[in-house]
Amino acid sequence: MNEVQLCLAEMRTFFASGTTLSVAWRKEQLLNLKKHIREYEKPIMNALFEDLGKSDFEAFASEIGIVYQEIDNHAKHLDRSAAQKRVKGSLLSFPSKAYTIAQPKGVVLIMSPWNYPFQLSIAPLVSALAAGNCIILKPSRYSFHTAQVLEDLLSKTFPSHHVATFQGGSEMNKELLSHRFDHIFFTGSPEVGRIVMQEAAKRLTPVTLELGGKSPVIVEADSDIDLAARRIIWGKCLNAGQTCVAPDYVLVDQKVEEQLLEALKRAVTAMFGTEALHHNDYPHIINQKHFSRLISLFDMGNLAYGGQIDPKSLRIAPTIITDPKLDSPLMTEEIFGPILPLVRHESFEQALAFVQSREHPLALYLFSNNKEHQQQVVQTLQYGGGCINDVVMHLSNSHLPFGGVGQSGIGSYHAKDGFLTFSHTKSILQSSALLEIKLRYAPFRGKLALIRRLFPS
Repeated sequence: MNEVQLCLAEMRTFFASGTTLSVAWRKEQLLNLKKHIREYEKPIMNALFEDLGKSDFEAFASEIGIVYQEIDNHAKHLDRSAAQKRVKGSLLSFPSKAYTIAQPKGVVLIMSPWNYPFQLSIAPLVSALAAGNCIILKPSRYSFHTAQVLEDLLSKTFPSHHVATFQGGSEMNKELLSHRFDHIFFTGSPEVGRIVMQEAAKRLTPVTLELGGKSPVIVEADSDIDLAARRIIWGKCLNAGQTCVAPDYVLVDQKVEEQLLEALKRAVTAMFGTEALHHNDYPHIINQKHFSRLISLFDMGNLAYGGQIDPKSLRIAPTIITDPKLDSPLMTEEIFGPILPLVRHESFEQALAFVQSREHPLALYLFSNNKEHQQQVVQTLQYGGGCINDVVMHLSNSHLPFGGVGQSGIGSYHAKDGFLTFSHTKSILQSSALLEIKLRYAPFRGKLALIRRLFPS
């Protein structure tokens, strides 16, 4: 029996003991985790700086603080989330009572990415803990320093038969996916997501896939252009663009294209000065492979601004490209870096048609003061979630579910949705033995008219 098999066997034994069913015990685990994260704040920040060049402010705001919010939300609402919920009865089953109860799925696998290596490991883990599961966490090998801190933190917080961390690359991923889990939660690229889903299908394992895609920004002529530019640049430069919901490209009304371009340039200078490559608050690209991929996109349109690179620090300056080639990788693949293509449109309807002609994005952002257009974007376009007159900030509200649709993902999490993702909602009908209604039993002669009355048409 190898290490993974042994760990799974110990977890299944522990889960079968019923310990994790106690709501009070689950709360204790959540609060204990929060206490240990507080103790590890500085090592976490240091690791995020080593892996991605994140400042302490960005590390706390986009990774640690969101996790605290998730823990507090689950702890506050756990009694209600885990409680039995009565549902309306039926004349067909009278006399009886009906209710549902959320039951933990069992032993779950969480596979996390490198771009937000702390938040995207611990946030789903918090949901799985709140739901009462045992968890194996597989962090990305690319964010090596954070992965090591995660393993150290979790090993000091939980026994290995409750929460365990496995390190490694693709071989470890294959090993883990060769075993049966009760749920698999994966965050990463659509390409790897397909592999995860194929392996899960062999054992009929349910999956949550948090993927990505090309998240568009629609900028209308009636919007506040300076505000739009400032918020777009902030969202694009957050984690140097290595964010699954970062603005991937901008569909801008041709009447304000030049105005927006100049405002975007001013926004970059206001945030990072004239030399963003050397600014302390500007992160770097995760590794040489992704750095090389990103700079290869420069010639797929008109390089209108930026383009400076520092191979030594793996930094790429905020870069704006106009007239991008629509059939090039710049416009067909997720950029995942600080490069922003501008695509002009002649009408709002043309912008909508452009989005509808492509795969459903994980996020969509609209800058407009037209209420009718706002409603059209919300109601007619398919995407995971988004903002009106802002970008990325829908993730800051822990009460909103987060997830994709179509190519951008399957399932959702955060707060209540996270609890439900890692739970099975069991339906129970409790009948009374004091009264027996024999309508359901054969013989059925003469009963059709009566049964029809119980199914109104």
